[in-house]
Amino acid sequence: MGLKTLVAVAGFVLLPAAVPLAHHSFSVAFDLSNKFTITGTLTKIDWRNPHIELFLDVKGGNGEVEAWVLESMPPTFFRSRKVTKADFENVLNKELTFQAVRARDGSRSGIALQVTFPDGKSLTLLDLPATAAPPAATRGRTS
Repeated sequence: MGLKTLVAVAGFVLLPAAVPLAHHSFSVAFDLSNKFTITGTLTKIDWRNPHIELFLDVKGGNGEVEAWVLESMPPTFFRSRKVTKADFENVLNKELTFQAVRARDGSRSGIALQVTFPDGKSLTLLDLPATAAPPAATRGRTS
């Protein structure tokens, strides 16, 4: 067996084992017991797989603006609910309110569970069981 064939066979054998490691578990990176509400100005959207990212400017307790990033579902999730990238682009520089869970590393990031748009419409993005994430301290301004 030639070297190229051996490398190709090894790749086909090892690739399926690596795929589960490429995607993290929410519970590894995010504290599912640390739910919070955050209201901030949407400043940027990164609309791509495997998860879109929403960038917010949030007034902190001291009045200073804090930059936050919330990870959300993939674009296909939104398409299936008739929500498009344009819907988010239309609310750039406007206030949105999110229910989310915090990153375990203490950074200003999290996973968005629900979003409420400026017109009052809300969309559930991820529904955690009540036992997995009891309410915790609120961060940012709430409505």
